[in-house]
Amino acid sequence: MENWQQAGFGLYVHWPFCAAKCPYCDFNSHVVSSVDQARWRAALIHDIDYWAARTPGRMLTSIFFGGGTPSLMPPETVAAVIDAARRHWTPANDIEITLEANPTSVEAGRFADYVGGGVNRFSVGLQALNDADLRTLGRLHTAAEGRRAFDVATSVCERVSFDLIYARQHQTLAGWTAELTEALSFAGEHLSLYQLTVEENTAFGARARAGGLRGLPKEDLAVDLYQVTQDLCGAAGLPRYETSNHARPGAESRHNRIYWAAGDWIGVGPGAHGRVGQREGRVATAARPGPMDWLTDVEGSGRGRTNEDILQKSDIYEEYIIMSLRTTAGIDLDRLAGMGGLLDKSAVEELTSSGMLISDGHHLRTSEAGALLVNAILGKIVAVDP
Repeated sequence: MENWQQAGFGLYVHWPFCAAKCPYCDFNSHVVSSVDQARWRAALIHDIDYWAARTPGRMLTSIFFGGGTPSLMPPETVAAVIDAARRHWTPANDIEITLEANPTSVEAGRFADYVGGGVNRFSVGLQALNDADLRTLGRLHTAAEGRRAFDVATSVCERVSFDLIYARQHQTLAGWTAELTEALSFAGEHLSLYQLTVEENTAFGARARAGGLRGLPKEDLAVDLYQVTQDLCGAAGLPRYETSNHARPGAESRHNRIYWAAGDWIGVGPGAHGRVGQREGRVATAARPGPMDWLTDVEGSGRGRTNEDILQKSDIYEEYIIMSLRTTAGIDLDRLAGMGGLLDKSAVEELTSSGMLISDGHHLRTSEAGALLVNAILGKIVAVDP
């Protein structure tokens, strides 16, 4: 059986609540008037208890609190979840524990308490560095509040990342160059830079269908925005290590690398997904997305009801190819072979000859030019079982 632990074993904890729903967001997030914190704390711990019984003896390499807005969680809830995970699994000496945070001044004051509870990495959702675009993106903080929150986070924690969205409405190449240059002037070890994607089931999606989402960049400008992002980040010592993620060498997100390298992770909380190596094979899990449905399930049975599917061999290696080719490390060809994975040999040779792919015999990765066409490349190189 494939040793999924070799790529890490993580815990993803989904907190589904937000103060407001951003118009570009298609994550499982919900705006509610109040949350019974004691019930939710107990439910998250019960769900961890259940999954720990199914995965004994594992070494836990990361915990990631995502959402939603995990910085709306009371620090004592975060600490209780971390304690439960440490109690059930053996924590790695360098375990990474990340909490996503929105930069309002009220939440920023909690950062030290989160660190006291075990968090050792923050991911701060700045998203833009000017107030006009923050309003357009539906964010509740100002640019100044974002900077203050980032400064608070870095004052109490060594590992702090932040997110920015680019390719926004009416954004020019010069404007993004200036904004990213400013961001790099205070960036630490890691930052995530996402091109705005208009998803179907979002407010932006509805606006776009109605013809009201104007000023999005054309394809040529989007390519230029991506290229200047790579140039500026590389020059600042924060090269791309995945399509949207940049880090100083050694400071990459260990948790996200589990996803990209086909490791195992447990997903707890409403809508959380997981991949778990079990005796019967690699199992894909997905919890019910409705917060109250999930909470009722846990309180009734001690676990969140999940869909569980045993992945076929082709599902496993195709998922690995798709995720790993987004990284600069690329596909580990020996590991792919161990999964029984297949690549279309003629397509790989053609794309290597044209300079879209690079192979050293052990790894296959995209060139810088190929990184712009990764989805098209994937459509060519994934071989189908005869």
